[in-house]
Amino acid sequence: MVRTGLSALLIIGAWATAGLPQASAADSPSAGPQASAGILTAMQRDLGLTKSQAETRLAAEKRATALQGEARGAAGTSYGGSWFDARSGKLTVAVTDSAKADAVRATGAQTRVVDHTARELDAVKDELDTLSAPDGISSWHVDPRANSVVVNVVASELDDNDVRAFIAEAREAGPVTVKQTAEAPRTFAAGTVGGDPYYTGNVRCSIGFSVHGGFVTAGHCGQAGGAVRGWDGSAIGNFQGSSFPGNDYAWVNVGSGWWTVPVVLGWGTVSDQLVRGSNEAPIGASICRSGSTTHWHCGRVLAKNETVNYSQGAVHQMTKTSVCAEPGDSGGAFISGDQAQGVTSGGWGNCSGGGETWHQPVNEILNRYGLTLHTA
Repeated sequence: MVRTGLSALLIIGAWATAGLPQASAADSPSAGPQASAGILTAMQRDLGLTKSQAETRLAAEKRATALQGEARGAAGTSYGGSWFDARSGKLTVAVTDSAKADAVRATGAQTRVVDHTARELDAVKDELDTLSAPDGISSWHVDPRANSVVVNVVASELDDNDVRAFIAEAREAGPVTVKQTAEAPRTFAAGTVGGDPYYTGNVRCSIGFSVHGGFVTAGHCGQAGGAVRGWDGSAIGNFQGSSFPGNDYAWVNVGSGWWTVPVVLGWGTVSDQLVRGSNEAPIGASICRSGSTTHWHCGRVLAKNETVNYSQGAVHQMTKTSVCAEPGDSGGAFISGDQAQGVTSGGWGNCSGGGETWHQPVNEILNRYGLTLHTA
């Protein structure tokens, strides 16, 4: 049953945006090694870095991640958001009050003066969440670098009357920037094929992170009560909770001889990665994903708290990345260094031609169901 434990429970990685669950010593940014040789290899392949550059970047991202809370506190009510600047290797914090810049820089972050606070931009985004979006609207999120709410529109639908009406209404809410995307988002579930990590009904998905008593995955993969089978057809457990659309998360209990371990599977392509916590990586940080279809791929965090307009309905509080994915990768793990980030939800494109992928933050899932991440 060794492969059962690993394939079923270690297939994919995830990341987070909501409030953090109970912390342990393993959650400390300084705990444990930064990354496995496999993650370094994947970053070299997908981000065009040398091994030395990947190691330097991971160390800088770790410092930036640890700094976010202190820097935000120093900015106070003038806080306009933050992101990791790969060129400088530092966390950048936007402030509306230039008098706060010195206090923020004293924490080790760099600053940019902007017009709108994060609170103001969040209010605009919340207003857009109340609107009914047509299919040509892909998603929307607060972009601290643009100091605006970015609305992503499928390029071929820019002239659609309903799309234009949505954009006009969105601009009435506040600062809005329109960007084009190549395709509409879709989830990454797949029909049954042989040798898969887990099945529910006629759907194949990927397991995310191990929690005590089970694992977390995507909500669109199955409904509460649904039975889950492993790669070998044996029973794993059942969906104990599931939410989609609105959210895209679920958790499955583990029994029948299956067990959980704090590992994201490398599929023989890269080394398996230990999970040591779930500290949230900033916008701009590197991030990697493991899935049962396309295995290991890496990219960057592009946006947080994005609303994604799937054909089944909108899903809120998602994190967008430049990592590719394909059908069957749904539910799999996003990981930054050794920190769990979220479970794969959907995206557009593929791993041949490129694309973008969203994940549901893992800390939100843990908090929603009262789960504890299994850490090394």
